[in-house]
Amino acid sequence: MKERYYSLDVFRGATVALMILVNNPGSWDYVYEPLDHAKWNGCTPTDLVFPFFLFAAGNAMAFVMPKLQQAGTTSFLRKVIKRALLIFLIGLFLNWSPFVKWDDNNQMIFKSWDHIRIFGVLQRIALCYLFASLIILFCRTKGSFIISVVLLMGYWVLCLAFGDKNHPFSINGYFGLGIDKAILGENHMYHGEGVAFDPEGIASTLPAIVQVIFGYFVGQYILLKGKTYEMLSNLFVVAGVLLFTGYCWDMLFPVNKKIWTSSYVVYTSGLGIFILCLFIFLLEFKNAKGAWSRFFDVFGKNPLFIFVLSGFLPRILGLIRIANGVKDDGTIKYLSPFGWFYEHVCKPLFPNLKTGSLFYALCMIAFYWTIVYIMDKKKMYVKV
Repeated sequence: MKERYYSLDVFRGATVALMILVNNPGSWDYVYEPLDHAKWNGCTPTDLVFPFFLFAAGNAMAFVMPKLQQAGTTSFLRKVIKRALLIFLIGLFLNWSPFVKWDDNNQMIFKSWDHIRIFGVLQRIALCYLFASLIILFCRTKGSFIISVVLLMGYWVLCLAFGDKNHPFSINGYFGLGIDKAILGENHMYHGEGVAFDPEGIASTLPAIVQVIFGYFVGQYILLKGKTYEMLSNLFVVAGVLLFTGYCWDMLFPVNKKIWTSSYVVYTSGLGIFILCLFIFLLEFKNAKGAWSRFFDVFGKNPLFIFVLSGFLPRILGLIRIANGVKDDGTIKYLSPFGWFYEHVCKPLFPNLKTGSLFYALCMIAFYWTIVYIMDKKKMYVKV
């Protein structure tokens, strides 16, 4: 009989809460630095959200993998491929939604596929989940570890061999940029950096797969050792080794989320293990459960649903326009309901605009938490 690990649910839920916090500022012009991504190299708390998602997915995989394997290879492949495909398509739906938009002439028009981004967060989760599952199924633990090392080292070599000789880790010198442009096309890539560049591109998915495998290794070890101090102390040691390795590797291969460097995988995996160990110590060993853990727990029970909702709802509400004064060119300025709430409720409360923006993000956490709390009370859990 497998032991239940409440700490894993809390870890996953805390990651979801942090995701909502950093993805929903009142204004992107007023964000405290820790709540924004590193400009290029480096790692802020915001840069931990995505790798922690993948790490948590690997943790969960360790608990369900034996059951999937017992069902046979054909059944395993059917379930894994179906789940990965659904998650990928949900991500694509989210990128395209709400399928219509307002144009400059105040006319609602259809959003053409020609400029829809193909990749994204859910798409990367789907691909990493799929390939990590296949690697673990066919290569077992030892083989998966060897492949993980090969992927991390090989990605470093590819960056050096095929990137710009002088600046292989820059946005324009990164070798994966050419691959994405050739396969996806610039119109289907992310443009948030001012140029066509996809932080969830094809090449950088390779090291991200290892993040899931590392999470699986940790979950597997927790199951093997049970709730013992030996398990906890050994994982703390592993976390320290990975953090030190990532820190040293950063000197040669900079920690960078946007091209998902190998040092970034090692460093963030070390942090993920460290924080998970703290939760295990507090919740499983010291039984320090309380309102704080229950708050995160409900997020952890519906992570995919709340991720999609927090991305979809602002977009659909963006179609509702509330007149809010006149622009410099004489045209009417419109706000969405969420935008109106920030401008007329959150922003006026604080002289510091960054604090007002942060307060709005905290309100969004409370709003989405209320939804998943009600769902939890009604035993409604959305899974794929």
